[in-house]
Amino acid sequence: MSNYATMSSPSSSSPNFSGTAFLLADQARAIMLTTLLDGRALPAGELAYASGVTAQTASSHLAKLLAGGLVAVENEGRHRYYRLAGAHVAEAMEQLAVIQPAALVRRKALSSQEQQLQFCRCCYDHLAGRLGVAVTQALQAHRYICAAADKQFEVTEAGVDWFGRLGLDVGAIKPGRRGLARQCLDWTERQHHLAGPLGAQFMTLLCAKDWLRRSKSSRAVTVTPKGSVGFKEQLGVDAVIAQS
Repeated sequence: MSNYATMSSPSSSSPNFSGTAFLLADQARAIMLTTLLDGRALPAGELAYASGVTAQTASSHLAKLLAGGLVAVENEGRHRYYRLAGAHVAEAMEQLAVIQPAALVRRKALSSQEQQLQFCRCCYDHLAGRLGVAVTQALQAHRYICAAADKQFEVTEAGVDWFGRLGLDVGAIKPGRRGLARQCLDWTERQHHLAGPLGAQFMTLLCAKDWLRRSKSSRAVTVTPKGSVGFKEQLGVDAVIAQS
């Protein structure tokens, strides 16, 4: 049996993340997991292409990620589609991305795709990037949500009313294991954006209203002209300034 599956902690009460760290330490596997951060289920061939490895190598990597509990697989006919095992894996990936050397000597210029991801992207099932942080801060400034203990957000009465007028019934959303609304640390902005069931439903609503459009090929999210007007009118967020 492979090392990643046999690693054990000194005692049952001690945290054991060495096996997970082993899985994440490989660049190809890290790229595969990052590719799945937008919540889609993808075939092994597409993940092999994204990570620059052969189909056989990708199959081996995915088997390890599956055994390690980082991905789940869905069978559709003769095809197998892989997705992240859950939002907890996406959160862990985002949190790890924040950990970098305190001072970098040199940093290459961001590509246009990297700039777009930094501005606006989906973090598994909710809005992230510079715009995601700006929207979350605006929700707090208007006192629609407020920071609470255990990295959660509480929705105020004014917030329930505002979300309702926008088309989202907060009372109908089922809280998750970690509550209704959660603070998720944005890996590019180093500030929190809105996550949890409320964050996911809010993202779905913004896409349904055509304020946002998710890319079919990446985690990038585009703000539409309608969305630019809506964010400005509803929250005072200037998407054009946020993007610059």
